[in-house]
Amino acid sequence: MPKTISILFLVSLLVTAFVATEAQAATPLIDVLHVNGTINPVLVDYVERGIEQAEEDNTIACIIQMDTPGGLDTSMRLIVQSILSAEVPVVVYIPSGARAASAGFFITIAAHVAVMAPGTEIGAAHPVAMSTEGEAEMSEAMKAKVVNDAAAYAISIADTHGRNTEWAEKAVREAASLPAHQALELNVIDMVAPDLDSLISQLDGWQATMLDGSVMTLHTQGATIKEVKMNWVEDFLYTISNPNIAYILLSLAMLGLMVEITNPGLVFPGIVGGICGLLAFYSLGMLPVNYAGVLLIVLAFGLFIAEVFTATFGLFTAGGVTSLIIGSLILFKGGPLFQINPWLIAVVSIGIAALFAFVINRVIKAHRYQATTGREELVGKIAIVKVALEPEGTVFFRGERWTAVSEGGRVEPGEEVIITKVDGLKLCVAKKQ
Repeated sequence: MPKTISILFLVSLLVTAFVATEAQAATPLIDVLHVNGTINPVLVDYVERGIEQAEEDNTIACIIQMDTPGGLDTSMRLIVQSILSAEVPVVVYIPSGARAASAGFFITIAAHVAVMAPGTEIGAAHPVAMSTEGEAEMSEAMKAKVVNDAAAYAISIADTHGRNTEWAEKAVREAASLPAHQALELNVIDMVAPDLDSLISQLDGWQATMLDGSVMTLHTQGATIKEVKMNWVEDFLYTISNPNIAYILLSLAMLGLMVEITNPGLVFPGIVGGICGLLAFYSLGMLPVNYAGVLLIVLAFGLFIAEVFTATFGLFTAGGVTSLIIGSLILFKGGPLFQINPWLIAVVSIGIAALFAFVINRVIKAHRYQATTGREELVGKIAIVKVALEPEGTVFFRGERWTAVSEGGRVEPGEEVIITKVDGLKLCVAKKQ
């Protein structure tokens, strides 16, 4: 009898586990990614990982909740490719108060379902040149090429999902923008939803056309939401990819290495400077860097180091501050999105100028100090004549007799003289006035 009870208990456990597994499999799953900020390579890795995870989880959809002012063209294209080639429907949702500008516009219209909340905007996708040419004519030619390429890309993406190609081209060529309801009326997006719950409710029964032409019907009723957030590595790398953070890291790296060079053996400034330098190089690699700006900043700190060793009383420091400010202003290309905050440049420049003003002041004082060791320490001291100086004789100084030569004629014994120079073991003196 006990054996029969044990068997029945085991069978009940197996049945319960099977039923729970079937219920879990029957419950639809939706992964939600969060894209907030500038589009860069770190976000590319995050979005690609999120879409791959959604495919592995066999989700019915992957929602990318996005708020972006734009970003790098190459990163935007990689995200668009990931969305278009995804094996699960990708929904791009612009939540209330957010925007899908510039690169965000391309990502939104690439989605299988494009959704905006009231109070949001989309567009302003006119490309910003990442470089400047020496001649205006060449610059205009390059500008035309970039704009035509971006317009063709926007038209192609919009046409893939049957969206308004004419307005997609207008968003690129004229930097046009639309609020959510007008974007829906002009067939730029597919629906307007005030929040995520409303979006999931409206997605129920929606048919999404995939890249291979197949149609997938979304059944989102009762779906479970799974948040897929950045891991700590992605979060850290994305944070330091900010232009202002990159500039601060570069400044700290230069300062740390400069202090270590001018004061060998301190170790700590060198370690901090080295770490900040490596992080700064990574950050700069994520951003559209103008290498002329980097070289000007390096030149500035080279001039600061030269000031410490040569003591030009401010000339090298003035040149270094000028080079630092100009280099900071042109450090990044790509328009206002990648500009360093002018207040940050001012604070760094003033701080470094103040530091080296202090250093220069100490150097000047050091040059003015009376020597306290060696023969130079004797200059300016008072001695007593023991044997008349006419002009050579003997003086008494600190318990010792010295041979001395008068620079101002005869000096009688007992008179005081001032040491003006030391020549070997002979003192040059002048009669005390």
